[in-house]
Amino acid sequence: MECPHLGSSVCIAPDSAKFPQGSPSSWCCSVCRSNKSPWVCLTCSSVHCGRYVNGHAKKHYEDAQIPMTNHKKTEKQEKVQHTVCMDCSSYSTYCYRCDDFVVNDTKLGLVQKVREHLQNLENSAFTSDRHRKRKLLENSSMNSKLLKVNGSTTALCATGLRNLGNTCFMNAILQSLSSLVEEFRKTLCALWQGSQTAFSPESLFYVVWKIMPNFRGYQQQDAHEFMRYLLDHLHLELQGGFNGVSRSVILQENSSLTASSKCCINGASTVVTAIFGGILQNEVNCLICGTESRKFDPFLDLSLDIPSQFRNKRTKNQENGPMCTLRDCLRSFTDLEELDETELYMCHKCKKKQKSTKKFWIQKLPKVLCLHLKRFHWTAYLRNKVDTYVEFPLRGLDMKCYLLEPENSGPESCLYDLAAVVVHHGSGVGSGHYTAYAAHEGRWFHFNDSTVTLTDEETVVKAKAYILFYVERQAKSGSDKL
Repeated sequence: MECPHLGSSVCIAPDSAKFPQGSPSSWCCSVCRSNKSPWVCLTCSSVHCGRYVNGHAKKHYEDAQIPMTNHKKTEKQEKVQHTVCMDCSSYSTYCYRCDDFVVNDTKLGLVQKVREHLQNLENSAFTSDRHRKRKLLENSSMNSKLLKVNGSTTALCATGLRNLGNTCFMNAILQSLSSLVEEFRKTLCALWQGSQTAFSPESLFYVVWKIMPNFRGYQQQDAHEFMRYLLDHLHLELQGGFNGVSRSVILQENSSLTASSKCCINGASTVVTAIFGGILQNEVNCLICGTESRKFDPFLDLSLDIPSQFRNKRTKNQENGPMCTLRDCLRSFTDLEELDETELYMCHKCKKKQKSTKKFWIQKLPKVLCLHLKRFHWTAYLRNKVDTYVEFPLRGLDMKCYLLEPENSGPESCLYDLAAVVVHHGSGVGSGHYTAYAAHEGRWFHFNDSTVTLTDEETVVKAKAYILFYVERQAKSGSDKL
């Protein structure tokens, strides 16, 4: 949005000495001292927390609009608005008067200069803190953390991950996947040792920066996108025998694989595909001549839409309309659908693009079923969040009805139990915060970066899940199904 208020609101020098010390992403609100979602006012350089923390940045703007009762305003005071602020983590700019994000700049380019200055402060602060963090890690107390459970003291046996500057998206995924290869192994091993107050995944973070350029910097990222990049790179690294083989050659060879072996993904099976790999059958039917096309697609996770009729239901106890369940999302994914005009199917018999229908079947289920709920949708300018509560089972998720050949599956092979949940808190993919719930040895833990707390099943099922990890149940006595 082109904001008309920049000229009267952006008044600070780009290299202002009034800025706080330290990295901008860790600056504290001048009111509540929270370091979550800090925003800096581009009029006076004061730092306040965002509206999804305690809302002091917005209150700072509102207080500045209150007319002065005891003194007559000067012309300069009339112009100064405290209207525009900048996110200290993503460096996006927001105008409270326009109530929207800003895409333009002042004639002198002050917004971009402030942005570059904050980025330089962040980089220099991170470099100087690197050695300090390592010393802190080396000198951390090796005493196990203790937790009171039912009146008795017990070892928590779980370790948090420090936030390195908007890296909660990475922490939540690592904490969920705790059941690059060498650093990944070290990090996952440290999660359940319980021997430190918090583990700092710096080495893994630097490897991520090196091999995944999309995740460089300290902006908030999408946890699902990071998970896919991480699994894909782990899979490629573990394919030691395929070093030097071009990706196009591998894909050509892959096209001739049978359905039973195609879950290998890009040439060879690894521990990644052995755990997360499944196979979809994609059926497309021409509505003009009836020609049917089938192909098998390997997957590491399934991305599920939240049906539109449920998108206004925000909490579990809200009474307006039926509750959206995970089964509704799965049914929407596998139901027969007619493709719209922008997705016309190239029919080889008709030799032209025709209207068609599409349906997915699951040909092979993975050992760990990862379900991603598509909570973010693009609009003209922003990526909006679908905040609907989706009910999901802790035990007995039955996937048999979504299989291509359910009669060939055993009674227990289609049942899944929940192992972990990733939750996004906030309104947008580029902001907010990620946490994770994970089960370990019969207990549920809540991971909030470096803070780990014991929780219960009742709390877990109330979460607005973003990513769900289900583990295939081993053959034993049954329990309730979805």
